[in-house]
Amino acid sequence: MKDYFRLLAHLKPHLRYLIPAMIFMVLFAAMSGFSITMIVPFTKIVFSQPGEVSQLSFQQSENPDQKEENLVVLLPKALKKKFTQAIVGKTHLETLGRFCILVFLIFLVKNLFWYAQSFLIVRVEQGVIMDLRNKIYQHFHLLPLEYFHGQRTGVLISRITNDITLVKGAVANGFAQALRQSFLLLVYLFLVFWASWKLAFIALSLFPFALLIIGKFGQKVKKSSVVTQEKMGAMTSVLQETISGIRVVKAFVMEKFEIKKFMQATKDYFKTMVKLTRIGSLAPPLTEVLGVFAAVLLLWFAGREILSGQLDPSRFFLFLFAMLSLMQPLRTISHLNVDIQQGLAAAKRIFEVLDTQSKIKSYPDAVKKQSLQKNVTFKDVCFSYDGNKEVLSDISFEVKAGEAVALVGPSGAGKSTLMDLLPRFYDPTRGQIKIDGIDLRRINLGSLRNLMGIVTQETILFNDTVWNNIAYGQKDASEDRVHDAARAANAHDFIMAMPQGYHTMIGDRGVKLSGGEKQRLAIARALFKNPPILIFDEATSSLDSESEALVQEAIDRLMEGRTVFVIAHRLSTIQNVDKIVVLDHGKIVQIGDHESLMKQGGLYKRLYQMQFKI
Repeated sequence: MKDYFRLLAHLKPHLRYLIPAMIFMVLFAAMSGFSITMIVPFTKIVFSQPGEVSQLSFQQSENPDQKEENLVVLLPKALKKKFTQAIVGKTHLETLGRFCILVFLIFLVKNLFWYAQSFLIVRVEQGVIMDLRNKIYQHFHLLPLEYFHGQRTGVLISRITNDITLVKGAVANGFAQALRQSFLLLVYLFLVFWASWKLAFIALSLFPFALLIIGKFGQKVKKSSVVTQEKMGAMTSVLQETISGIRVVKAFVMEKFEIKKFMQATKDYFKTMVKLTRIGSLAPPLTEVLGVFAAVLLLWFAGREILSGQLDPSRFFLFLFAMLSLMQPLRTISHLNVDIQQGLAAAKRIFEVLDTQSKIKSYPDAVKKQSLQKNVTFKDVCFSYDGNKEVLSDISFEVKAGEAVALVGPSGAGKSTLMDLLPRFYDPTRGQIKIDGIDLRRINLGSLRNLMGIVTQETILFNDTVWNNIAYGQKDASEDRVHDAARAANAHDFIMAMPQGYHTMIGDRGVKLSGGEKQRLAIARALFKNPPILIFDEATSSLDSESEALVQEAIDRLMEGRTVFVIAHRLSTIQNVDKIVVLDHGKIVQIGDHESLMKQGGLYKRLYQMQFKI
């Protein structure tokens, strides 16, 4: 129930629609009950003798022992009189005609109330779904990289698509329907007791047994629903991985393998859905069977009461209609339990994401940095992903403003991990990284990352225009600034050769571009940002010679006047940097420029000789 109340808390911003919807629900329920009571005057009109028509009255009987046969008794005296005058005519036919018009108007008003509450509740329902989607998407952006490295992309997508859709069942079909059906239930219960309290007690004596059975079904549905949502997440993950890696799938002729894997995922989902539906579908028919059993008992008891003269037939008809009407909200509520349990299972998974807090936060007293003035220092920096094995140990070095520093070493030495600490994708386990003498954790996170431009080996571009990829997030970017950034990145010429120039769509992850073109667009994006600190993570390692030359020229231009960190496997691209830091097994083994390191010998010289086959 804790998760359900937490879910219902999201209704608060939509109370301006929820409250009127509830009012219309009450009015709809009242009109539904009133429409049923028309069975009593109808029987009087149809079955009365011709001479008795003028005696038909909807007013309170003068005999205190005689019960009123319809709900008009609840109206004020003046209204009852007008009501009677409006309905009772001089003849049977006139009374029947007026009565039919009244019934039509009652049902017309009732359905207007239905339409109003349905429209308003949809506003509430979709508003809550929108809020939850926005909230979880926003929260994704607040989570650290560490969280995403431990999750499958398809599972995360399932949280914001499938799980949110299931939550709709708990909010719309759950809460809203529960309100609507509860109001109807109360009205019908009132009519049932008003018609015959003896029959009502017999019927209600069976309720506890029915509720016990419904509760058992709800528990089973919730357990099955959790498994179903996990299978949906697994299926979505396989789908996402296959689509994003379709080039590899085709290159390795693994279509049959991937199809088989996806078919297994869909089969698992199919089995869990069948099981869930099998359990959930038992609730409505079981409820109806119990209702019919109750009806049979009531018919037997009521027949005895009517035959003995203790129960008026018209009141029995009213009781019967009210009781039959009562079955519908009861059946709906029993089925709602299935929707609510599925929604709660989904809500639990959503709240698990929302409750995950990022360790990477700005301190309340964090300062904002607009520029790098002195240096970047690493002092005794250690880092571990799992808290046990250190991937970086005792890293200490200084980079002065305007210097270019290269990080080299064999694969797995910790180069990329070290650079992930600079924009605070992770925080050091021990030690400090400072900019101008200020610990990174004391710098506002947004302003820290605004100081940096990052160009990686795996270029990330968006399914948007060239323009929007360069001027990422800035709608008011000037044409000169975008063009200048593209020219500096050696990208302007190939952009202008595209069908719509800067307004050409480049496809998902830039699929319509070559590797070199993608990299130059990424460099143009970094140039447009114009940051004081640049990080290049093996930006040219996967390019051909011609593309590498163009990209390297753009990189050299980008490096001018900035503090630069370069991770490189191709040592030919870093011979002119101010400092080279050589890493091995997470530790610094050498520091110096190219010439001094070649004279020292050691790991750097071995790597250089292996690469150039000296």
